Amino acid sequence: MSSEISPASGFEKLRRIEASKVFQGAVISIIILSALTIGAKTYDLPPLVEQTLIAMDNAITLFFLVEILFRFGVCANKKRFLFDGWNLFDTLVVIGSLIPLDNSEAVLLGRLLRVFRVLRLVSVVPELRFLINSLLKAIPRMGYIALLMFIIFYIYAAMGSMFFARVDEELWGDVAIAMLTLFRVATFEDWTDVMYATMEQYPLSWLYYLTFIFLTAFVFLNMMIGAILEVMSEEQNAKQAQAAHDERDEIARQLQAVQAQLAELTRQVAGKNRE
Repeated sequence: MSSEISPASGFEKLRRIEASKVFQGAVISIIILSALTIGAKTYDLPPLVEQTLIAMDNAITLFFLVEILFRFGVCANKKRFLFDGWNLFDTLVVIGSLIPLDNSEAVLLGRLLRVFRVLRLVSVVPELRFLINSLLKAIPRMGYIALLMFIIFYIYAAMGSMFFARVDEELWGDVAIAMLTLFRVATFEDWTDVMYATMEQYPLSWLYYLTFIFLTAFVFLNMMIGAILEVMSEEQNAKQAQAAHDERDEIARQLQAVQAQLAELTRQVAGKNRE
């Protein structure tokens, strides 16, 4: 009997290693270590510690390079590897991390991409990928809500500029400044000071602020949250349906394998009976 391992079985072992929790845990640990290294470099440190951090950064960069090459190597369809958004993001970040930080015109870009290595935690953890994918798919719905919110901001800013410009030119001088003031009101940043200043000349101006806050801080904010939750619910249902479909396919394959084994046993029994 030959003891050689077939290429297919070796490739399957590598794929299992890439999908294993140990491998994923190691990648997550290195990403966290990279984040701590980046944060540590923002402090004034002794020269020895700085040299150690530089060596660690180079080792982390090498690890990420080997990791992305390993993932590309075990990918079944290599032509579509970069068509996956997360794989493309990881590849760009790793390539950007190879930019030398000394005597280079692209030193700022290199440092920036090293900071973005922390975002690789999103691409590694499935739950974080699910949240980001849901948020991206909710953007079109949120865009219409944001457009309606902008219209409300503009209407209230025009009204505020017309009525309150004489109260405080710095806050209500024109529509653009008034929109910034309304953004301050919508975020509850000392908005009562703005309201009380206008109420000295317009006692009923509190109606202006309360209606604006009700629309922006309660209605539109809840609409944004509702849009995101709806998309997340749809994504979760689609994910569960796909998992159920994969489970049915796996059961069907197992049944076919059992049927094939039964058919083989039947043929063997029939052959022995004829003998």
